Amino acid sequence: MKTVFVTVGTTSFDDLITSLSSEEVVKALIQRGYTDVVLQVGQGSYVPDAHSCPGLRLQTFRFKKSIAENIQNAHLVISHAGAGSCLEVLGAGKPLLVVVNDKLMDNHQLELAKQLQADGHLLYCTCSTLAETLRDMNLSTLLPFQSGQPENFAQFLDKAVGFV
Repeated sequence: MKTVFVTVGTTSFDDLITSLSSEEVVKALIQRGYTDVVLQVGQGSYVPDAHSCPGLRLQTFRFKKSIAENIQNAHLVISHAGAGSCLEVLGAGKPLLVVVNDKLMDNHQLELAKQLQADGHLLYCTCSTLAETLRDMNLSTLLPFQSGQPENFAQFLDKAVGFV
């Protein structure tokens, strides 16, 4: 079993959840050998049912006290570009594909995702390029992120969003 864990954090990102259950994305996941998808849908209005991803076992939930176990059990994490989610996944040493919400105004999440990808720690895309990214990604090229140094991450984040 290979599991994909998808998180939108505490937000609503229905476009990501809808994209995940699209035929093209489901096909790309199956071709990469994934068998299970766990969706944390947050405050979203769209919650796919168990049959929304033919060929994959699908579980959904809105919130938990902690998603650490889901992250640890995942072979790939697909996440919104929130700094907290990125830091938690990278700190756990899991491959991360960030999907940027391109509908946000003044999108600091895009800046963060671009910088972390440029540094080799994750891959990022948008909902419209998710299937293509899944088909073409090479997770073996990702570099570990040094966790346990929050001040370094804070400096990195300040630089990524243009505060420094």
